[in-house]
Amino acid sequence: MAFFLNPHLIMILSMTGFGKASTIIGIYKVTATVRSLNSKQLDLSTRIASRYRERELELRTRIGKKLIRGKADFTLFIEPINANNELAPFSKAAATEYVDLIRQLCQELDMAEPDNLLQIALSIPKVYKEKEEEEDSDVGEAEWSEILSLTDRALNEFSKFREQEGQMLQQVFTNAIGRINQMVDKIETIEPLRIESVRRQIEERLSQLPSDIVYDKGRLEQELIYYIEKLDVSEERNRLRNHLSYFVDTMNLEPGQGKKLGFIAQEIGREINTLGSKSNEVRMQQLVVEMKDELEQIREQVLNTL
Repeated sequence: MAFFLNPHLIMILSMTGFGKASTIIGIYKVTATVRSLNSKQLDLSTRIASRYRERELELRTRIGKKLIRGKADFTLFIEPINANNELAPFSKAAATEYVDLIRQLCQELDMAEPDNLLQIALSIPKVYKEKEEEEDSDVGEAEWSEILSLTDRALNEFSKFREQEGQMLQQVFTNAIGRINQMVDKIETIEPLRIESVRRQIEERLSQLPSDIVYDKGRLEQELIYYIEKLDVSEERNRLRNHLSYFVDTMNLEPGQGKKLGFIAQEIGREINTLGSKSNEVRMQQLVVEMKDELEQIREQVLNTL
């Protein structure tokens, strides 16, 4: 059975992503950063400069629509700059005061002082001298429009990252599904030989019975057929192939099928386990172990699939 993916679409997206964008707004350099890891639901944490914090809900809504799922962090950071696009001159006294305050807070909380203590102090906008009053000025619609545009740029970079990761996931899935399917084909070629081997073993043992033991050959043949039917794995093979095909079909759908792929992987696992319980032939048992190994790779990566 051959599996086909649509080469013109990105079907799989990773939940792991990173995006960053910066711009200059007035006397500030503003930087937006988005990063995420895998999670069953959307878990969004935000750190937004106080200047824009009143409109945090609008940003969270905008970001959430793009992320859908994942444990994500969004930061919106501002640095005052001067007309030459350099960091604005800062107040040494203010910086020293903030360093002392941070040290005092660490002592009160019984925490170790951070290595980047000065950097933290210098990241506080109030440290800078130039036009400090603008930090507390109202955010106009034009400025807010630039913030939304900046956020979108960071999200676009984030999406590109997820697409690249998704392409690698897609390749992992395609290769693993293909190898499992090849193993199912091998089991199909082994199956008739296995059944015939079981029949011969039973007949050989019957031939070794003492001659004075009488049994109904017709009834024995019926029981033999029933026993062999219980060992037959053709239904499991067919269901397994259907699940493999369904997995690939789902990969061809629009992004956001990670949960569904996880459920299909569970069904694939059930059929492989049933094959293993019915396999009383060494080569089949080895193939079942190899299929489980391939499926484990799929399960691990499905957890990181949007």
